[in-house]
Amino acid sequence: MGFGGISIWQLVIVLGIVVLIFGTKKLRNLGGDVGGAVKGFKKAMSEDDSKDAQEDQEKKKLTEDAQFSQSEVPDAEKDKEKSQTGSDK
Repeated sequence: MGFGGISIWQLVIVLGIVVLIFGTKKLRNLGGDVGGAVKGFKKAMSEDDSKDAQEDQEKKKLTEDAQFSQSEVPDAEKDKEKSQTGSDK
């Protein structure tokens, strides 16, 4: 028994009928077209993944820059306070 109750011989017969109806040249062209479509789909998916990764890196960099600039503000205020207390003496 084969796939879902279909034997190997039944599959061979169906394949033979398909080849007789369409011919090997059309089937070869069809296989090439399907292969090209799958290759294009994989390429588009990998490009989309690389765009997502690039956007994530940009967001991470912006977040790090924002955190860095926020950490500078308190230090600047401390320096300002030190300069004011030094001038009061």
